[in-house]
Amino acid sequence: MDVDVGSKMNLSHREVRVLLLHEFRLGHKATEAASNICGTMGQGLVSTRTAQRWFNHFKNGDLELDDLPRSGRPMEVDVDFLKQLIEEDPRLTLRCLAEQLGCSHTTVEKHLNELGKTWEYGVWIPHELSAHQLQQRVDACMDLITSHRNYQWLSNLITGDEKWVLYVNYTRRRQWLSAGQTGVATPKVYFHSKKFILSFWWGIKGVIPWEVLPNGYPITADLDCHQLDRVAEKLKGKQDRVYFLHDNARPHVAKSTREKLLKLGWITIPHPPYSPDLAPTDYHLFRSLSNDLRDKKFDEESDVKTELVKFFDEKSQDFYERGIMSLPERWQQVVDSNGKYIFEN
Repeated sequence: MDVDVGSKMNLSHREVRVLLLHEFRLGHKATEAASNICGTMGQGLVSTRTAQRWFNHFKNGDLELDDLPRSGRPMEVDVDFLKQLIEEDPRLTLRCLAEQLGCSHTTVEKHLNELGKTWEYGVWIPHELSAHQLQQRVDACMDLITSHRNYQWLSNLITGDEKWVLYVNYTRRRQWLSAGQTGVATPKVYFHSKKFILSFWWGIKGVIPWEVLPNGYPITADLDCHQLDRVAEKLKGKQDRVYFLHDNARPHVAKSTREKLLKLGWITIPHPPYSPDLAPTDYHLFRSLSNDLRDKKFDEESDVKTELVKFFDEKSQDFYERGIMSLPERWQQVVDSNGKYIFEN
């Protein structure tokens, strides 16, 4: 290998050779050139020995910076076949691709870079949806899109859920480090860390009631019914018709909960299973709250409650309205994608 490129450098062999040629034309020696390049672009990018070898090429009038074709594995590949392979399985490694294409992995990497491909992790999804569950999502969204002449009824939508809130919310972040550096350490946060359950309900005008439940407090249908009574009391005289959206957690679909909703006269909105991307509480409010709590540490429950009050008070009505009124667009996205999850930016 001609260039000792560090794992975090993005320069190609040819780009490094351009830098060497520039140093040669400035009249610098090979040792000085290697030192200048490493000092500017990163230690270990090019060795003195490599610089000397290329300086010998330049002194002999050979200014060709590209690798010449070699015997053995071919330098060129069938790009259409390469595209087909990664479209069929984007998780194929360079080694696997090189074996199927009959060339070196560096050649494969070069063509993948030219195709604009980068080797990254795929996104997490809440659940591996079956064909039946995908169809359930499409059917529910189609029903919501076609069953109403307009979406003014969304101004009467009430939704809610529960969320674990941790006292310690450390997040491990990427850092710019030199070779051998460990960087700023981040303590692990375990599932059994100190926490409580936040339960709340909201609509386009903001949060209605919210409460904190101690760790270990059972989330039951009886609790759900009690909370629904609290929400109804808060809405009394303010809203005649209520459209209600909640997920399919067991307490939410229990017989007593369904009977309570019938007694209240609320209209329940269909919600397909395993669909947090269609629940405003998950994709909008929880996401914003998680960002607010990131890297914060609290000693007492009262400190966390103070932060929650501050978070809710600082949100404008527009924030809550955007969360609810984005539902029709998301329903259409699910229909257009045949039920697939919506990926957040």
